[in-house]
Amino acid sequence: MRFTVRNIAIDCADPYRLAVFWSQLLGVPMSEDDEPGDPVAIVQPPGAPAFYFAQVPEPKRGKNRVHVCLTPEDLGRDAEVSRILALGASLVTDQRDPDGTGWAVLADPEGNEFCVLRSAAERAATGG
Repeated sequence: MRFTVRNIAIDCADPYRLAVFWSQLLGVPMSEDDEPGDPVAIVQPPGAPAFYFAQVPEPKRGKNRVHVCLTPEDLGRDAEVSRILALGASLVTDQRDPDGTGWAVLADPEGNEFCVLRSAAERAATGG
């Protein structure tokens, strides 16, 4: 049996605010139907599962058991990490190595972790 991944659900306190952050991070618009105060908000990257932000009453506790890993298409990893930090993310763990390999673990404004990996060009330049 096969499945199609429809969305990635992310629990949060403020779906609209978090969707704005992820929309800016991913460079794709939010759903036109989403408004501040809505209990859900959606960001739909083309050709990929939607990011579905759902309001829940309890705060996030501890490390995510599942997270998204992002590969930059335009800018390199370090430039994207800087851009995303300026959007309001925080650096959780810096796994970037002096030789250009590695990744950075960031958290969105509500503490949900995600990784920023190297771009295809950066991987090709280091043979990986």
